Parts: sequence; C-alpha cells; structure tokens
Amino acid sequence: MSMNDWSRSSVVYGRKLFHSGMDGARAGRESFLQGEPIEPYLSESLRNAVVPAAIAALIGFLGSCSESRQRSAAKALGYGVLGGAIGFGAGMAWESRRLSASVASGAMKSIGKVRDEHWLEKNPIDYA
Repeated sequence: MSMNDWSRSSVVYGRKLFHSGMDGARAGRESFLQGEPIEPYLSESLRNAVVPAAIAALIGFLGSCSESRQRSAAKALGYGVLGGAIGFGAGMAWESRRLSASVASGAMKSIGKVRDEHWLEKNPIDYA
C-alpha cells in the first residue's frame, strides 16, 4: 500500500469515526432528554451553578486578603473573579454530569461499532 493510499484510507476512517461519534452523541443527548428541549435543563443547571460560583468567588477574594501580604483591591477583585469563574465551571460540570455521561456513552458506543467494523475489514475471520 502506497503512502498516498494509506493516508487516504486513514482520512476516510477518521471521518467515519468522527461522524459516528457525533451521531452517537446526538443519540445519547436525545436518549437523556427523552424528546424534551435542552433549554430548560441548561437554565436549571445555570441557576444551580451560581451558588458554587459565589462560594468560590468569596474564597478567592478572602484568600487574597491575608495579613502577611500587602492588600490590593484590584488583586483581591481579580482573585475573586477567577475563583468565581472556576466555581461556576465546576458547578456547571457537576449539574450537567448526567447529560454529559449520556452523550459520552452514546458517542463511545457508536465509535466502538465503527472500530469493530474496521477491525473486521482488516482482519476477516475465516470460519471454514
């Protein structure tokens, strides 16, 4: 097999994997949502992620105001914003973990099927 043929078959296989993963992710999302729209689920997750964001912002703000350091309002505000962003991201990840798991599971199942088909094409089984 020439380098050109090998690279072309690898690109085709990569596209198959990508498309099957996307289809599996969509199927996982639909399976989790069961026909309901995603907006109410995401808005509830956003509302629930505000509390961890506020707590992390407070921790970031207070952590920057120790007695041993020179106090700077800009630095304290920056640490508070950074803590809030980290807390918000962690809160969103936690609140949407079931949806994320369903999407990932659907994608992996679909990719696994394509990988198995590809392996069988490369390694045919002779039962005779």
